[in-house]
Amino acid sequence: MDFRIWAILSAIFAGVTAVLAKKGVDGVPANLALMVRVAFVLAFSIVLALSAREADFTNLTKQNWLFLGLSAVATFLSWLCYFRALQGGPVAQVAPIDKLSFVIAVVLGFIFLKEKVEPKVLGGCALIIAGVLVTLN
Repeated sequence: MDFRIWAILSAIFAGVTAVLAKKGVDGVPANLALMVRVAFVLAFSIVLALSAREADFTNLTKQNWLFLGLSAVATFLSWLCYFRALQGGPVAQVAPIDKLSFVIAVVLGFIFLKEKVEPKVLGGCALIIAGVLVTLN
């Protein structure tokens, strides 16, 4: 399947996630909600890797462990902040701000991964920033 289809599915599920997470944090501490979400993600990830016969840890290098570990820390911090934001604000304002992650990823990809940034991507970044600013007022 083309990566664009996966990306569209990711966006759909992220949008659904925002609404479900908003309902999930209702009346419970954000840290508890985060723990439950992570437990479910872990369980689903284990089942997926085992069923696909892709749970061979010997394939991982030290660099893989390092960067996946750092990515996990960043994911945890992102989700922690996201759940706290959802407790205090409406999905219609939290979700757009969260999507600034695209702009941040583009900048970091350019700086650290030496990825080329096409003008249309810069235009998309500008539109996302403008969209976020519109939703905040």
